[in-house]
Amino acid sequence: MTATLRLALAQVNPTVGDLAGNAAIVREWSARAAEAGAHLVAFPEMMLTGYPVEDLVFRQSFVEASQQALVRLAEDLAGDGLGELAVIVGYLDADGPARLGADSTSPVGPRDSLALLHRGVVAARYDKHHLPNYGVFDEDRYFVPGDTLTVVRAQWADGSQADLALTICEDIWQAGGPFAVAASARVGLVININGSPYELNKDDLRLPLVRRRAAEAGATVAYVNMIGGQDELTFDGDSLLVAADGTLLARGPQFHQQLLVHDLQLPEADPDAPAGHLGTMRVARVPLTTSWAAPEGPAADAGIADRLSDEAEVWNALVLGLRDYVRKNGAKSVLLGLSGGIDSSVVAAIAVDALGAEHVVGVSMPSGHSSQHSRDDAAELARLTGLDYRVEPIQHMVDSFLSNLNLSGLAVENLQARVRAVILMALSNQEGHLVLTTGNKSELAVGYSTLYGDSVGAFNPLKDVPKTLVWKLAHWRNTVGEVIPESSITKPPSAELRPGQLDTDSLPPYDQLDAILAGYVDGDQGRDELVADGHDPALVDRILRLVDGAEYKRRQSAPGTKISFKAFGRDRRLPITNRWRESK
Repeated sequence: MTATLRLALAQVNPTVGDLAGNAAIVREWSARAAEAGAHLVAFPEMMLTGYPVEDLVFRQSFVEASQQALVRLAEDLAGDGLGELAVIVGYLDADGPARLGADSTSPVGPRDSLALLHRGVVAARYDKHHLPNYGVFDEDRYFVPGDTLTVVRAQWADGSQADLALTICEDIWQAGGPFAVAASARVGLVININGSPYELNKDDLRLPLVRRRAAEAGATVAYVNMIGGQDELTFDGDSLLVAADGTLLARGPQFHQQLLVHDLQLPEADPDAPAGHLGTMRVARVPLTTSWAAPEGPAADAGIADRLSDEAEVWNALVLGLRDYVRKNGAKSVLLGLSGGIDSSVVAAIAVDALGAEHVVGVSMPSGHSSQHSRDDAAELARLTGLDYRVEPIQHMVDSFLSNLNLSGLAVENLQARVRAVILMALSNQEGHLVLTTGNKSELAVGYSTLYGDSVGAFNPLKDVPKTLVWKLAHWRNTVGEVIPESSITKPPSAELRPGQLDTDSLPPYDQLDAILAGYVDGDQGRDELVADGHDPALVDRILRLVDGAEYKRRQSAPGTKISFKAFGRDRRLPITNRWRESK
């Protein structure tokens, strides 16, 4: 005998700290799930508070607000006529004061939790067991791990029953934890709610991962992930339903909100299934009596969304990251310097896709060293995209400084960049635009930027995008519709701060540079490993010196969307004062 569960996975976009707004999203999408005939709808990790909440965990007022919002949400769902719908929602809970540090052994504290809401009350709870403490995650700093696997025994109106285990995010990335315990508990379905940040090719890891956990649990696995931007992080959705035998039943799109509704045939709950301690965790069984009936009509099928190419994936992440950074922080428009080069052109195109051309201002600020072709390319990009285009020549401003200061060489080059920064920030203050900076990851790595000059801005869409990938993104975006002048893509890159200047005057070709940076920055390789990989020893020594010497600049750089395994900022944390150098 089997039970038919019509399951809905709500792949939605919460905002950190907006408890009322996030609760409204839950109510709206729960109503959609009910209209689709769903018995149960699952929302992402920490849906009520947004994710990650970081040091808000340490504010008792915020913890209490989360707890109160959960109770109120359960009541509101029942008041909306959705009491029979089981709603799984992530939230911040606590059973004691905040932890004082990672060495704390207190068994109580803040919890990364979920609750199952039904008939106006909290019917079941679960606390995240595995707490990641790598990459962008610092959860051992904030939370106390749960030690109990919650198994809900749902009973339909006809008396059929099925066991559902509840888990959260990192629980699915580790073998031998809640999923192994779920197998011992003989459940038919494991629900896993997620705040899993995007990085390139992570979607290629998820399906094999969920298949491994489904095999480990001997049960169908439902994996729901949020979408949206939160500071440097983006969340790409990519929710999954995988059967115990590894069959992919459904898959959500990337970077778009979606309600996945799918009918699952679950095995009848085993009346002799054990409880108590099963392996590494205790199992708590919670009965859930419902009025659910078998769905009428054709079976619900959520379908399998197409995968995106690498360039399309990254572009969507950058667009979503910028859009949510702007809108969630209350801004309406952005402003950037348009040089006619590849980086500013790509940032402008991202901004137009994210916000619409009417909300993007591009300013050309030519100096005496700006080539005519660069000025023409900036104007052409403005024509192709339709953004608000302005021209503010800077040479007379530079000359005013030089008439009062005795500067030469690099100081004059940096002066031009800083004059441009003053113009951008003045327009931002005057008109309320948020300034975008346009440096790419390769430049940030080696310090090829002017502090308080071209590095100025509130957000940097290309902060985690190597130069070679910038070109690939430009080519890809023009296949969708031409917005970037071809000459901006094909001409040799130059800062145009002195006559005839090219990037290759100071840096190796970007294909060589990016290969070394990928090993040193992303892969934490040492000098000897890089040389063993075939890189020129002298070039390796030079690039490593540049990277190490630019740490103080990066510490002051604007936030930007993470798209790689190791981004500057949250992922890669090195001391500024640091005498360690990779030696020969």
